Amino acid sequence: MSSDDASSSWPGAGTDPPRDIDTGVPQSARIWNYWLGGKNNYPVDRAAGDEVLRVYPRMPDAARAARHFIARVVRHLVAEAGIRQFLDVGTGLPTVDNTHEIAQRAAPECKVVYVDNDPLVLAHARALLTSSPEGVTVYVDADLHDPETILREAGRTLDFGRPTALMLMGILGHIDHDVALTIVPRLMAGLPSGSYLGIYDFTDTGAGVKEAERLYEESGTLPYHPRPLEKIAALFQGLEPVPPGVVEVSRWRPDPSPLPQTPVDVAGGVARKP
Repeated sequence: MSSDDASSSWPGAGTDPPRDIDTGVPQSARIWNYWLGGKNNYPVDRAAGDEVLRVYPRMPDAARAARHFIARVVRHLVAEAGIRQFLDVGTGLPTVDNTHEIAQRAAPECKVVYVDNDPLVLAHARALLTSSPEGVTVYVDADLHDPETILREAGRTLDFGRPTALMLMGILGHIDHDVALTIVPRLMAGLPSGSYLGIYDFTDTGAGVKEAERLYEESGTLPYHPRPLEKIAALFQGLEPVPPGVVEVSRWRPDPSPLPQTPVDVAGGVARKP
């Protein structure tokens, strides 16, 4: 695999991991890091990741396409929509070109709040998620199932009287679709008109996806359930879609390239709160 985050390594790499990190059970953020070619993972994560790759070898392509989608979304929101605040829930392990780096490169005054509840992600975030001098980057330890706590804690940094971008990238597949349909509106309810929602998740129609889902769940990590594109689109209900709507991520405002886009089983989109 080529690396999207080869330069990222957890604090104290080469030493024992923090005591509250279980290296005997695979963990989704570390498996994802492995698929991206990173170093922030353990043998148990690589073994689980390899089982998925055995039936779904296109996973590294999908992981990279998802990362590039996030970058294009953030650039669009800053440069074209004028957004200067981001609430990134389910951030995972830091990589190259995290949300705050992309946003603050375009507008150094951007404020970014990351939310996760994994101790390894917290250790990385504290060490690696540094802000521009003009902006702010902070980490909130909270659970996606508790939107009110997320909004309360993020509100200590973000001004929810101003438009804010809510990023739910690759995280909603970890929860039941009906639950996701309630959590997303609860989070968006705390944001003002002119705010945006960005989502991507895996779709369930590609060859090998269902078997990969089964093996991933059997590994013992937090299950992840790909969905039809129509169910991902339903998460934007009541919002104004940004063209081209919810599509396969390589087709969402692609960067100019002489090379054809590689189709992947990941769909995403962006929408504005009226």
